[in-house]
Parts: sequence; structure tokens; C-alpha cells
Amino acid sequence: MPSDRIARILIIAGSDSGGGAGIQADIKTVTMLGGHAMTAVTAITAQNTLGVDAVHMVPTEMVTDQISAVVSDIGVDAIKIGMIGNADTAHAVADSLADLGCPIIFDPVMVASSGAILADADTISAFERLMRLAILTTPNLPELRALGGRDALLARRIPLLIKGGHSDANLIVDELHLAEGQSESWSAERIETRSTHGTGCTLATAIATGLGQGLGLVPAIERARLFVRLALLDAPGLGQGHGPMGHQSVREDAMVSGPSLNQVTVGCRDYASSVDFYKALGLQQIVDSPSNGYARFEVPNGVTFSIHAGEESSTSTVVYFESKRLDAWVTELVSQGYTFEQMPQDESWGWREARLLDPAGNMVCLYSAGENRRYPSWRI
Repeated sequence: MPSDRIARILIIAGSDSGGGAGIQADIKTVTMLGGHAMTAVTAITAQNTLGVDAVHMVPTEMVTDQISAVVSDIGVDAIKIGMIGNADTAHAVADSLADLGCPIIFDPVMVASSGAILADADTISAFERLMRLAILTTPNLPELRALGGRDALLARRIPLLIKGGHSDANLIVDELHLAEGQSESWSAERIETRSTHGTGCTLATAIATGLGQGLGLVPAIERARLFVRLALLDAPGLGQGHGPMGHQSVREDAMVSGPSLNQVTVGCRDYASSVDFYKALGLQQIVDSPSNGYARFEVPNGVTFSIHAGEESSTSTVVYFESKRLDAWVTELVSQGYTFEQMPQDESWGWREARLLDPAGNMVCLYSAGENRRYPSWRI
């Protein structure tokens, strides 16, 4: 896709009146990741964080008319399919998408977080056609069982990203299974929160957005997983049940592949007066370590700024550039003849860092932090 054109993401899914999942979560995800969200609404639901009170299915012809209107005028770079609602609509959607030739992510929505059934047996049976069209199907563990299990799907050469959030384990494992035995997995500790409504919708849509923007499948999945985890950590705590995630609070610089300027550390001679000065400027202090002579501040757009007192650091400056492809970045620079003071290594504070000097002798730190960028253990 040309770099000056926004990715056009078509979402085929149901509406969630509570704004936590479905079309509403999908639009927020695409928007926060820099794409243009378009929709074909398959159902209107009356729901909140406690459950689904009513479902009104959109007529099949209206669903396909929405798809046709979008495709014929605006065009589509990637598609995410969520709640379908009935078998007739599933088959009609498959017919509409058969010749488009863009990547499709299918999230086989069957049961809401509250337990409401959103797909009957005939609809689940019709999912076969959508799985055949999709570059990836993203079932959670109950959905995987309803579809016949991992082995059965892989035997039919259905590419899968199996989401592990419904397991009882503290360590959540997501498994990617592609053709001919190719597999990869990611694991992370469970984030303890009741604000989990829309995690599956968000993940699938984030992957579709990445593909529409030209990312490979694995990088798109990795960025999508980070987006979901940051949105969980940023959840606003709304409602009395399974609340919505915090899509709107995920910082854009945590999503780009980089490099992005995030952090500058400058030297100081008087720790206390320097802390007072930068707080007076309106910066929020997020680290206070007077014994180490170190303080860090954050501004509303997520960029951080640090001071460091000490004989060696009082006149020094370190500039930090973030990238999720740190090791590849360093390898490229080394191949161009640049010498590093420190090759990439995992640090105790949760970042992976490499350091080199610029031509003037200033220290430059290249790093990758993931969710530890905004949620490290040392943050105030």
C-alpha cells in the first residue's frame, strides 16, 4: 500500500450499544491504529456490561448492500469479520467477499462475555466458508471446541490463532498455526481486570488493520497483542460487569514500528530543585529515586523526560529512540559500520536496550519496551 494512503478496513460485525465490543470496539481499534474504519452491521444488540438484553438481526440483503457500497466506492485493504448472526448471512457474506483478494481475519463470535449465545448451530456450520476465505481465524478456547477442535481445523488447513484467555492459567498462551506445521506462540501473564469486554473483537481487528497497512502476519499479531494488553491496562472501569477496555488511552507511539523519540535524560546538579522545576512546568512525575539521583516525568502524549544527578551525569544527555524491531535495527546499523557501546540486552527495569554515540559524542539509546514502556513496576 502506498505510504501516503490510509488503510481502509472493512468491519462486518454486530453493534454493541454499550460500546465495549463489536462494531464500536472495532472502530476505536482501527482509528487508534491509524486506519479508516468502514462497517457492514449484521445485528443491533441492546447490551451493557452485565449482558445482552435483545438482538435484532439486520436483513441479509442489507448486510451485503453495505459491503457492496463500501467496496464499489472507497475500496478495501483488509477485512475483519465478527458476529454474523445467521447462516443465510454467513453464506451471503462469503459470496460477497469471494473475489476481493484482500486479507480477511475471521473472529468466529458465538458467545458474548456475559454468556449470551450469538450464533446457532446452522450459523456455526456455515462458518466453514468464511474460514476458507480468511487468512486467519481467531477462536478462543470455547469457540475452538464448538468448531470441532484444533486438530480437526488444522487437518482442513484452516490457519488459526488460538486465543488462550479463557484458560484457567495465570500465563496466557496464544498459538498461531499455519499451513504445513508452521507454528508460533506468545505468552504473557494474565492482567487481572473485569474490563475484558471486547478483547477478541479488538485483537482480530487490530490484526486486520496491521495487514491492511502492509505489515506481515506475525508483526501484525505482535502489535495487536500489545494493543490489547495496553487497552486492558488502560481500562476506565465503567459498568458493573465485564467493562470496556481503554482503546482511547493507548499511546500511538507504542504502536508504530519505529523509530520514535520517546525519552530524553539530562544531567542535573540539584535533584530536589530540578524535580520542583519540572513539576512546575506541568510534567507528571512517574519515578522518584532520590537515592539514585534519578527522576522521570511524563507529558500527556506519553513522551517521558528524566533527570539524573551525579558527578558523571550532571552534564550528560542521553536520547532514547524506541522500536519494536530493535535487534534488526541494530544489525542493520552494524552492517553499515556503526559501533555500539552496548549491544541489545535485557535490563532489570524491563526494557531491552542498545547504546551508541553520535558523531558529536552524545549518547543515544535504542530500545524496545512493549507494555513496560508505560506500565513498569517502578512507576509511581
